[in-house]
Amino acid sequence: MSKQILILPGDGIGPEIVTQAVAVLEAVDKQCGLGLQLDYGLLGGAAIDEHGEPCPQVTLDKARAAEAILLGAVGGPKWDTIERSIRPERGLLKIRSELQLFGNLRPAILYPQLAAASSLKPEIVAGLDILIVRELTGGIYFGEPRGIRTLENGEREGYNTYKYSESEIRRIGHLAFDAARKRNGRVCSVDKANVLEATMLWREVMEELSKDYPDVELSHMYVDNAAMQLVLRPKQFDVIVTGNMFGDILSDAAAMLTGSIGMLPSASLDKDGRGMYEPCHGSAPDIAGQDKANPLATILSVAMMLRYTLAAPEAADLVEAAVSKVLDAGLRTGDIHSEGMQLVGTREMGEAVVAAL
Repeated sequence: MSKQILILPGDGIGPEIVTQAVAVLEAVDKQCGLGLQLDYGLLGGAAIDEHGEPCPQVTLDKARAAEAILLGAVGGPKWDTIERSIRPERGLLKIRSELQLFGNLRPAILYPQLAAASSLKPEIVAGLDILIVRELTGGIYFGEPRGIRTLENGEREGYNTYKYSESEIRRIGHLAFDAARKRNGRVCSVDKANVLEATMLWREVMEELSKDYPDVELSHMYVDNAAMQLVLRPKQFDVIVTGNMFGDILSDAAAMLTGSIGMLPSASLDKDGRGMYEPCHGSAPDIAGQDKANPLATILSVAMMLRYTLAAPEAADLVEAAVSKVLDAGLRTGDIHSEGMQLVGTREMGEAVVAAL
């Protein structure tokens, strides 16, 4: 197995949080003798500024050669007025599509030290541990035709296509069921099968697939009800599997149950377990360069990389334990800060995790 890791700092707070995550990765690499080799590339707005496009070929070539990718975040107001097809977010969609990173794993885990930071009562969220499995390379974000057109009456109309093939549904279903086998054995498939034909097929395929997993309990839920249930009784969920758009929305909602989206990592995997790892949050240009961003989601993304792609679960455990130790010590960035805790910046939080290792 290659030990090449591609680092894509991205835009906004991306370079700051990635710097701290790389320091943690290098520390655990040294401690565990993993033999990792780091390379760097550009994606998003930084790539537009350098190459005129958000995902240049040189980045794709490096990504294909790497075993895993660590990404910061992309986008920002600087590039909001350029042609839609070459905006930073299109670079993120392109690299996911080109590498066939179809399976997005987004854990929503509430650290006990942060129970008070959640917007919900502690008794509702204490012990929360949900895994959202989001299909990442299909659905309405990639469907064709799409665009903005002018009708005969002169009115403009925007349109997108929501579609899923049976094979796309089946492969994300396998990922969810396999994950549930390693957890509490329950999968909730979220759709809108009462309205959308694409998700009628989604439900049918999930039902067929469940026959291969008799040890996993499958349930279904409409997306609007799922959003309500995440707030009402979030601990009823184990693994949630859903399409690209619904997963995008629900995973952000689940993030806030944990106190801050700044705590949540993610993994985007291909069929062989190679993947791209990134925090769930965006580039937060309003605080970029101010040493205010929470690097823990990116650091925890490193732990996911160690566990899922690099087959180094002991190293992953070390990183997660270090994060927990830092939280035990009362260190908090602004997004998770509460009375009595020590307010720290991006750099100090990262350095504390390295020291805890």
